[in-house]
Amino acid sequence: MFAAERRQLILEMVRANGAVSLRELARVVQTSEVTVRRDVRALEAEGLLDRRHGGAVLPGGFTRESGFPQKSHLATAEKTAIADLAAGLVEESEAIVVGAGTTTQELARRLARVPGLTVVTNSLLVAQALAHANRVEVVMTGGTLRGSNYALVGSGAEQSLHGLRVSKAFLSGSGLTAERGLSTSNMLSASVDRALVHAAAEVVVLADHTKLGADTMFQTVPTDLITRLVTDEPPVHDDRAATELQALADQGVQIAVAGATGNPVADQPPPRGHRR
Repeated sequence: MFAAERRQLILEMVRANGAVSLRELARVVQTSEVTVRRDVRALEAEGLLDRRHGGAVLPGGFTRESGFPQKSHLATAEKTAIADLAAGLVEESEAIVVGAGTTTQELARRLARVPGLTVVTNSLLVAQALAHANRVEVVMTGGTLRGSNYALVGSGAEQSLHGLRVSKAFLSGSGLTAERGLSTSNMLSASVDRALVHAAAEVVVLADHTKLGADTMFQTVPTDLITRLVTDEPPVHDDRAATELQALADQGVQIAVAGATGNPVADQPPPRGHRR
């Protein structure tokens, strides 16, 4: 494939999805991530897209939130690996909360096999993934349906979580930094996620490497409340993601890194003296 053809295909993918990881672009155009990175730089120089933390987005793409159809096609292999690893953190007869998102939806598909589990969620997609799991009880919040991500939000959702106490919360978001923690671009979603966090003894964040270093408008979980991050292994040239992982670990977040097959590559304990 000639460079012009390759760059046209890259541009079409970004326009169709809003944001695409370098790994996914390389897979589709059947070339190396190094070559794709050069193509993305050339397209950015022409003002046709922006580079963002291991991927490419439309100009100003992080000022708006992609809908579910777009997100569901992004970093699919990474999300599968993250979900496989995160499912191993859930025990039989446990009570947990699971937030909205495409990565948490992948997690829910694996939780269907955990007997005696109780899952509280504001996500229709999470509930759907567990609908036919005979040994799993699903409790949905109230609230107003937000169609872009099939989640229940608003005061009804938040009030239904008052007084709830569970062992773990599994959440995803639009960005994750050591400075601000997990964030999202929607105020209503952020407010419900904060209520989910308040209900849990431990907070597990599911975020692929493209989210590392991204900082969006509304903070949901400050870094000191994140117990563990489950992520995938960043590409070798993604210095920002690697730096962010180290900074999160330095602040006491346990880092679990999944490989492409879902096998754990690393699981770093928090530093000595951490208060968790």
